This record gives sequence, structure tokens and C-alpha cells, in this order.
Amino acid sequence: MFQFTDDCKIGIPQIDSEHEFLFSIMNQITAALQSGFDTEDEKHRLESYLEQLREYGANHFAHEEAYMEENNDPELERQKKAHVSFVKKMEMIDLQDLNFEEKRKILADMILYLTKWLYQHILGSDTLIGHPWNPVDKKAEEADDICAFTEIYWTHIPLVDKEHAKLFEIIGRAYHLVEHASDELDYDSFMGIMDELEDYTHYHFTHEEEYMESINYTGLEAQRRAHGVFLAKLADKDEAENAEDRREFVEDMLDFLFAWLSRHILKMDKLIPVPKV
Repeated sequence: MFQFTDDCKIGIPQIDSEHEFLFSIMNQITAALQSGFDTEDEKHRLESYLEQLREYGANHFAHEEAYMEENNDPELERQKKAHVSFVKKMEMIDLQDLNFEEKRKILADMILYLTKWLYQHILGSDTLIGHPWNPVDKKAEEADDICAFTEIYWTHIPLVDKEHAKLFEIIGRAYHLVEHASDELDYDSFMGIMDELEDYTHYHFTHEEEYMESINYTGLEAQRRAHGVFLAKLADKDEAENAEDRREFVEDMLDFLFAWLSRHILKMDKLIPVPKV
């Protein structure tokens, strides 16, 4: 069963409630799959859950997008694209004229997809809803550098802060390259920076998780899930090569990466206990 844990909450009651209900539908489908289709009622109920998931998901996306539009949320367009992808996936599921074992296989695959998608979408994108991706930071504004690693991001864990500063520096270099490109982006140089960012992120998350494990931090598993989302997004960087508008793709990816990283530090990393002196 899939747990709707605190790290999945974004702090907007209606959206959190609807996310939790989506998880409950997924759990109902999982339970029905595990029952073995013993009765006709169970078989019918399984299909009704699928239809409920389609309808509820569409309504939830509409509510989420309406909230974002009302609040001029910069994440809106990115959210719309993700929602369209989910809806298309659901529309591809057709259980008509299939025997029960074929239905079971399709639905089992669907649950795996939904679990991954929902966790990644909530932890990666929805946590940014209602929160400026570039927090108000006077010192960053004064330095004219949105990627300045200023004290609002300090966890006061020396190793973590040092590595966070390095991550900000790498993303800052990528922004500088894109912003100062005239007509044609130096794609090879950009991808070189992205490869560096991916390697250093793996390096940092390993250290951070080892530290949390050493102090028996109860939030470790939630941190691991969140880290997995960021790494999955970084792994998508190669899609830029085939993007219709390469520059738009890399700008969107950079905005997401910095938004996610800054939000993750402020929401989760600052909760990690500092070393005892």
C-alpha cells in the first residue's frame, strides 16, 4: 500500500486532501488486484476504481491549475504539461475485450507507473505550488545573482552547507551560460555543466544521507524519496538534444532544478539536526 506521508504535503489544504484521495484510489486498485478477482462484484469494482481515478484526476488537475492561475504561479505551464502527460497515459488504458489475467497485467503495470509518476510529480513539482521558486532574498538581489548561496539556505551543518554552496555555484554557471548566449546556445558546454551537476549531486546526496543515517534521523526515508525525484529530473537532461526548442527546454529545466533545490533546502534540509558540539 502507498502511504501519503508528510513529505507529500504541500501546505494547501484542498490540494493535499485531493492528493491523499488519489493515493486511496490507488490503494483500492492494489487491494482489488491482490484479491484475485474472486467474484464478479470484485471484477466490476476494479473497473469502477479505474474510472474513478480518471475522473477524479481530471477534476484535481483542474482545481490545481485554477489555484495556480488565480495566484499567478510561475509553475502553471510546467504543471499543465505534466497533467496532459498523465491524462494521455490514462486514456491509453483499454480493458474491453480482455480476459481477467490480461486486465490484471495492464492494471498492475498502470499502478507501477502511477506510483512513480505521482510521487515524482508531488515531490518534484507540486511542492513548488504557492512558493516563489526564487525566495525573497535581499542579499541575492543586491548581488544580482539569484543563485547566490546566502544565509537563508544555511543548515549550520558544515559539510551540507559547503556542498549546497557548490550545487548553487554549478547551477549559477549554467544560468550564466544560457543568459549570455547570443543566438545559438553553446550546447556542448551547457551539457558539460549539467554532467558536472549530476555527478556532484550524487556525491552530495550520498554524504547527506550518510550523515542523517549516522544520527538516526527519522526523516531519512522522506529525504531519500525527494533526492530520487531530483536525480530523475537530472537524468532527463539528455532530452534537450531532441527538443523542438532547445533553449526553451534548458531554461525550463534550470528553473525547475533551482526552484526544487532551494525549496527542498528551506522545507526539508533545514530540519536536519546540526552536529552536537
